Amino acid sequence: MGKIIVTIEKGKDLYGAWADNLPGIYADGQTVKETKENILYAIELYKKHNKIIPEELAGNIEIEWKFDIQSLLQFYSTIFTNAALERMTGINQKQLWKYANGLSKPRDIQKRKIEDALHTLGNELLSVSL
Repeated sequence: MGKIIVTIEKGKDLYGAWADNLPGIYADGQTVKETKENILYAIELYKKHNKIIPEELAGNIEIEWKFDIQSLLQFYSTIFTNAALERMTGINQKQLWKYANGLSKPRDIQKRKIEDALHTLGNELLSVSL
């Protein structure tokens, strides 16, 4: 199974995405969902129109979606308040606001706290039954 690492970032007007490990694969969109759909389409076009297919595109493909912190916090701001993220991560709300608005960049340890908190929540939600 091939693995493609795709970075998504919010620009001024659109979200942009590109494959970190496969040059020439990129897309954009008005929303993250549209951008993901467009990058998947770009991958299919790449496979269709290139004679030499990299190992990452052979067989089943796994996509790892990467966000920069600012884009992630902006995208999920309608789902998570800064107060909720503070409770989950232990990072002050004011600092989270600065990250979301590009006024400061988190250190690696802060990035890890945010990522770990979201993964923990995701795993907890996967184990819920109704």
